Amino acid sequence: MTDKQMLLPISSISESVYAALKKDIIDGTLHPGHRLIVLEIAGKYQISQAPVREALERLKQEGLIVGQPNKGSVVSSITSKEIKDLFVLREIIESFAVKQSISLLTDQDYINLEQILTEMEAAIQINDSLAILEKDMEFHGYFFTLCDNGAILELWHRMRTTIMRFMAISNRHYSTEKLAEWHLQLIAALKTGDARLAENKFIEHMHAYKMIDLN
Repeated sequence: MTDKQMLLPISSISESVYAALKKDIIDGTLHPGHRLIVLEIAGKYQISQAPVREALERLKQEGLIVGQPNKGSVVSSITSKEIKDLFVLREIIESFAVKQSISLLTDQDYINLEQILTEMEAAIQINDSLAILEKDMEFHGYFFTLCDNGAILELWHRMRTTIMRFMAISNRHYSTEKLAEWHLQLIAALKTGDARLAENKFIEHMHAYKMIDLN
């Protein structure tokens, strides 16, 4: 362990390990079925095993890793069928969230949404794949929070990470250069105040992600 790491609380070290492993899983560096061995990870980062176990538990709660007999923790699988099912559900609940939110949006909300896209564009410029995905999820999650439906928000939180994993694969095949611009079109639709127009624009945006055979 380095002198700097010795000064950090376990929670901070665990957060760093969690973030690094999450990025590697989402961007495909750690592929489905890859074993995550506590001792090896601790050795790699020159830290004790406690923060590693804490990080793995968080990843397990998000569904990014699973426990398997005789293997311990492994990166979970993701299939085309799961993604297709998820996007059907997403279209239903996001359409609801947008329709419920459009009349509630204030000038400050639009400022907040545009700031998210500014940060997304900055991430695109430096090719920070995880930050791009986080900002994409933050933008769409804004409406799930604003619509004030606890059950819908919980569904979104449960599916968010799996959506990120698929989008990471999609982003490796298709350029993210105009991603922020596409989201600005969503904001423009919202500003019309036309709930049906906005809903259709969001659905069109979701359909733009071509389904890739993950098997």
